[in-house]
Amino acid sequence: MAFYVTDEEPERALLVGVDLPGSPWNLDSSMEELARLTETAGAVVVDRTTQKLDKPNPRTFVGSGKAQEIADTCLALAIDVVIFDDELTPSQQSNLEHMVSKNIKIIDRTALILDIFALHATSKEGRLQVSLAQNEYLYPRLRGMWAHLASNRMGGGVGSRFGEGESQLEVDRRIIRNRITSIKRELKQVSARRDVQRKSRMESGVFKVALAGYTNAGKSSLMNALTGAEVLSYDKLFATLDSKSHKMELPDGREVTLTDTVGFIQKLPTKLIESFRSTLDEIKYADLVLHVADTSSPEMHDQIKTVNEILSQIVDSEIPRIQVYNKIDLLSEEERENLTLSDKDAVLISAQEGEGLDNLLARISEEAANHGSYMTVRIPYDRGDLVSVAHERCTLIEESYDDTGTVMRLHVSEPLKNTFARFSVE
Repeated sequence: MAFYVTDEEPERALLVGVDLPGSPWNLDSSMEELARLTETAGAVVVDRTTQKLDKPNPRTFVGSGKAQEIADTCLALAIDVVIFDDELTPSQQSNLEHMVSKNIKIIDRTALILDIFALHATSKEGRLQVSLAQNEYLYPRLRGMWAHLASNRMGGGVGSRFGEGESQLEVDRRIIRNRITSIKRELKQVSARRDVQRKSRMESGVFKVALAGYTNAGKSSLMNALTGAEVLSYDKLFATLDSKSHKMELPDGREVTLTDTVGFIQKLPTKLIESFRSTLDEIKYADLVLHVADTSSPEMHDQIKTVNEILSQIVDSEIPRIQVYNKIDLLSEEERENLTLSDKDAVLISAQEGEGLDNLLARISEEAANHGSYMTVRIPYDRGDLVSVAHERCTLIEESYDDTGTVMRLHVSEPLKNTFARFSVE
């Protein structure tokens, strides 16, 4: 007897967007991004619908007529999930759920992103951060969720007035409150260990470079190209969620660390930024930030603006940044020239093809050279450990030997100045 493995049918999704006055996002591009997020989560987009409003409807977010149209479309097209491009209030979500079949889910962009994050979180810290954000999102929405469960379970007649659903609601609220407290406590412990590791890296004097950018801009591909690491690199939104650091050697011999972080996205919920604060601190404590942009995207300038807005919440404005335009292999010569003229300080690269990486490394070397000061030291021959530190963590300008030790002209980062200060001959 033969057995055949069949793939599970993907959920059928209907996307809903609202064009509001003063919105910083173009509705078409936002809906296109929502479609990519939906596909990343494993669903298939069957249809889209939009509406122009002066302000959201407090009951159903969209107008009452549009809400009924959504319910009818769900029946006609066998929709499994309706995804709104903006965040719904718990009451709006509950009201919409009552308008459609009980088997159809109503979610918003925040819930969709959380679902993708849950798929891609691999480290313990990443899973805890996702779980925290999910529970904080779920807590105010419990009432709507329990309303239909209570009615289904109790029915009418005798005993239905005891309010079992309400008591169950309170039980669940207490469970989630306790869960949030527990996750925060565990995250605090994990973050403390990360802080120790970060402090060790800072005291080591190693120059720290962080990659930042819009999701799918090619940061992981750049990490692989520069370090030879095998970081996950897919053409998907949020393919990389947990930050990863690797060592990299610059042309002048200096060793630096390069850290890849979670990609940003428009309308990124504030709670997600808060939940991933410890991961994003890898950018905050960097000596240099490489802002990677996807030149092949028609929304590149809006994406750059979004990343800069989020970085302003995290990174000290004094930390140097280099604008890196990636995927130039997909541009024409004229487009490359226009890009160079519009931003002369930027670096144009193709991480996939290796083009422009030498220029980028040269720029990183320049920034690293500006970070610290020059020293001439004489290190005794019995302190070979310090000679190794000088070779690995400093830029060696000149080296010679005399009767008492090794004389070195070095460029030293601030954290290492005290290490070599007692051997200075200046």
